[in-house]
Amino acid sequence: MENGWSPPCRCIRVRTCSKSDIEIENGFISEYSSIYILNKEIQYKCKPGYATADGNSSGSITCLQNGWSTQPICINSSEKCGPPPPISNGGTTSFLLKLYVPQSRVEYQCQPYYELQGSNYVTCSNGEWSEPPRCIHPCIITEKNMNKNNIKLKGRNDRKYYAKTGDTIEFMCKLGYNANTSILSFQAVCREGIVEYPRCE
Repeated sequence: MENGWSPPCRCIRVRTCSKSDIEIENGFISEYSSIYILNKEIQYKCKPGYATADGNSSGSITCLQNGWSTQPICINSSEKCGPPPPISNGGTTSFLLKLYVPQSRVEYQCQPYYELQGSNYVTCSNGEWSEPPRCIHPCIITEKNMNKNNIKLKGRNDRKYYAKTGDTIEFMCKLGYNANTSILSFQAVCREGIVEYPRCE
């Protein structure tokens, strides 16, 4: 260089990960080195009867800037759950997996107008899912059924109306007709898709 020596070389410490920092139960690391450089991926295997979180007999972890990407997990296969059970008129809010680790939770939802009864979550425990919810049928109030009974919805002009279980639907006689059933029948209650219509003559 014109003005003397070039800048001295710098030695940068290479980030490494130690095998001793890995905690694994019911499995083992299938490599022999004790120190691994940045971005190095190593394999681990689970003992017979155990599997990784995604159901395989082996998995991998990677040496990152702040240490290992994750700790290896080997779970008793008998404690895992398969896909959660399907429900009528509803489904899960996420894509289903083939296997779920213990304490996994999956959320359900019902189709429009159906009412969810029970917990909207199921939990995997000891290889089984907790009780899934039910989707209760709505009551569908149609113009055809109202015309047949000479009634209409009170305070509404809907030709079709959806009511959930437990909802009260108020009816009234059409103009020129009189009640032929009790006054209470004009406040009908929806019960799992069934509603008893009042009648006017």
